[in-house]
Amino acid sequence: MPVNRVLFVDDERNLRLTFPSILRMHGFEVRAVATVAEALAEITTHPYDILISDLNIGEAGDGFTLVSAMRRTQPDCINFIITGFPAFESALAAIQRQVDGYLIKPACVELLVSMINEKILHRDPRHPMQPMRLSDLLRETANETRVITLAKMKANPTLRSFQMSDEERVGTLANIVTEIADQLESLEPDEPANLETEASREHGLQRLSVGYKVSMLVTDTAILESVIFDIVRQRLLLLDTSTLIPDLERFNLQMQIHLEQAIQAFRDAELHPGRIERKIGPSASSSISDDLIRTG
Repeated sequence: MPVNRVLFVDDERNLRLTFPSILRMHGFEVRAVATVAEALAEITTHPYDILISDLNIGEAGDGFTLVSAMRRTQPDCINFIITGFPAFESALAAIQRQVDGYLIKPACVELLVSMINEKILHRDPRHPMQPMRLSDLLRETANETRVITLAKMKANPTLRSFQMSDEERVGTLANIVTEIADQLESLEPDEPANLETEASREHGLQRLSVGYKVSMLVTDTAILESVIFDIVRQRLLLLDTSTLIPDLERFNLQMQIHLEQAIQAFRDAELHPGRIERKIGPSASSSISDDLIRTG
């Protein structure tokens, strides 16, 4: 009878020692790694029957990144998430990403073994996940983008000095990303980008209302771009390589256009404050502070 190969991923050293040892006692062959990079290298070079990953490996939600990568490259692999956050949102996200099961820390290894054996006995054939376009990734990681962007803005000595709510800091930027995702999705790979973006005007006017200078609009954009490019780099395995380069080129163009239009609205309102009605983007449906608490 073939031995089932397990990839175990957790950044806690004690768990990497105890869980694999017990799994080996139950007849599994286990490879334990501590980082997303190590796990992705294993996923792309070695076959596995079971993935067991912590939900947060350095960054919030990294476990779902690994599950998505495994679902694309090894669709028959059984995927489990271990999380220290027993919130309903975690369970719902797990289901949406086709995780086979999840356990709450401190997890019982015997229960995990039982769940694995049950899934092995009733394994259903799967088809590989279809690679996604950049627009899909921007939508799927929208909350992650907001949370990380907010944290980086609060860490910036200049930007954090302005008195703004969390929603005011990132709400208009989130609207810009949504507009760009909509535009990318509506275009074929060789179509030029749409130059109209209302969210950019709203961003420029909102930043003027709290006392920004033009140079700070550039900082805002640079932070947002760096967060999105980090997310793209972490999830390259999930993206459609046939559309990625033109999508990234259009994304870069749209970000440049956003910055130009935000600056133009900012300067027009500075010069003619009586002519331009202040427009602030709608509030998001969820609290950024709550997201930070859940993912911290």
